[in-house]
Amino acid sequence: MADAFVLTLNVGSSSLKFSVFTVGGAVERRLSGKFDQVGRSETSFELKDAGGAVHSEAIGSVDQRAAAEFLFERLDRRIGLAQLKAIGLRVVHGGPRYRRPALIDGEMIAYLRQIRAFAPEHLPAELEVIESCRQRFPAIPLIACFDTGFHQGMPAVARILPIPRRLAAKGVERFGFHGLSYGFLVDELERQAGAAAARGRLVLAHLGNGASLAAVHDGQSIDTSMGFTPAAGVPMGTRSGDLDPGLVLYLAQTEGMDAVAFDRMVNHESGLLGVSETSSDLRELLEREAGDRRAAEALALFCYGVKKTIGAFAAALGGLDTLVFTGGIGENSGTIRERICDGLGFLGVELDKASNAAADPLISPPQNRVAVRVIRTDEEAVIVKAITEFLGHKEALQ
Repeated sequence: MADAFVLTLNVGSSSLKFSVFTVGGAVERRLSGKFDQVGRSETSFELKDAGGAVHSEAIGSVDQRAAAEFLFERLDRRIGLAQLKAIGLRVVHGGPRYRRPALIDGEMIAYLRQIRAFAPEHLPAELEVIESCRQRFPAIPLIACFDTGFHQGMPAVARILPIPRRLAAKGVERFGFHGLSYGFLVDELERQAGAAAARGRLVLAHLGNGASLAAVHDGQSIDTSMGFTPAAGVPMGTRSGDLDPGLVLYLAQTEGMDAVAFDRMVNHESGLLGVSETSSDLRELLEREAGDRRAAEALALFCYGVKKTIGAFAAALGGLDTLVFTGGIGENSGTIRERICDGLGFLGVELDKASNAAADPLISPPQNRVAVRVIRTDEEAVIVKAITEFLGHKEALQ
């Protein structure tokens, strides 16, 4: 690969996704892949080229920094890194300070270290990957794209948490997450259905192992289900979603559960896994539900939570024009989409069964008042757009 290229990195709590895009002319994705089970057990590595050929291997137990260094070595062997022009990273939390994509410098790193407690599941790992990039590529610009940024224009009534004001002064508020995905969905909806549709009253449902919803009007977030942390909102794969805060004292008194154990419970032992007691994987639960009451209840709880949130957000929006499903579950499970939409006819939500089963882009009847859509999200496309805009601006200044 002789063309100039950029690298995108999407760091999760136990995963690292990456893509390589050529730039300079048409932007094209040439390579992509991921690391799974980073820092937890034996890590798997997968690399896929533009032709669809996949290389997979197990690489032992590594942390995020070691995974990034392994990736750099593999990319250097395969395509060479001399033409690498920039790296873009998804950063889960920008705190109150960072909203738009920005060049990573010492000041930003110091700030992200300062707010690590805002996202202890993600920020420490992201900082490790950032340091690895800076060490390996000291002269290459690193661009941070913040998952919280999309929601920072929310009205105060959606951002303020009903706790003492002194905590708000320390930055404790509803931030929301999955912002890169939501930004992509708004842009893609405009491409598919036109500017008027993208400016309408939207409920966007990003449903995967982590799940959230956003209410969007005129392209701006007005509310979202996740809160100060990604553990809030609807039940997820292993996260609880919203809970009665009185559980903290109750479990401390009856179970001897301290703050660290409570955090582990709500992030890693709850949601679909906690209720089913067998799996956080929705596909496995669908296979089990006919003969396993716990699996059936976990699925019902998930769909009910999403359905309630759609109704609440339609109320906040004053109506609903478009409902969009995305994420691993939202894109791939027609059964779950059907269960969520069942009973939402009073909002104007109706599915076309054949279109839903085929996961067509439009899964409601064509003339329906509310359009229900399936859009495959692409967070890496948002990151590479930010990189190319930065590179273009940098070249214009030279």
